Amino acid sequence: MPPSSHRPVVLIFMGVSGSGKTTVGTLFAKKTGALFFEGDEFHPPENIEKMHRGVPLTDADRVNWLRTLREIIVRSLDQGTFTVIACSALKAAYRDLLQGGDARVKFVYLTGPRSVIEARLKTRRNHFMPPTLLDSQLATLEPPADALTFSCEKPPEEIVTALIQTLGTADVD
Repeated sequence: MPPSSHRPVVLIFMGVSGSGKTTVGTLFAKKTGALFFEGDEFHPPENIEKMHRGVPLTDADRVNWLRTLREIIVRSLDQGTFTVIACSALKAAYRDLLQGGDARVKFVYLTGPRSVIEARLKTRRNHFMPPTLLDSQLATLEPPADALTFSCEKPPEEIVTALIQTLGTADVD
């Protein structure tokens, strides 16, 4: 999908762990030909170890991780590469850093009932984020006012279809 004035160049799927960022973001990227980055893969080892132990990350823990993601965003913007990133982006300050004031960077907020998200976390395997950190993520979350918002209770295909229509990319397979 080529960038245009009304389409983002970078789309960040955000929300708490278990909200479906990776699932929906991957599907969206596949259907639109966007490049996909899993934000969790860019956490430094000490962050992953901390979360694995059930210790919530602080703003200081997150700053270098967010800066790394910002570098990916800047590169994508410079190259005009349509890019999708899955990243919790829980606070407005984190989103501001990621966006860098550039309107070509947009957010898709996946939200839903705590019970649904917790159930997902309990059945997820091979991920460093334990269900015990859900409460700290929900406490940290500052819901965005300007993101495209979808309930994670909807099937990923339905969210992606609605998002493609919203962004004016209905012609994409």
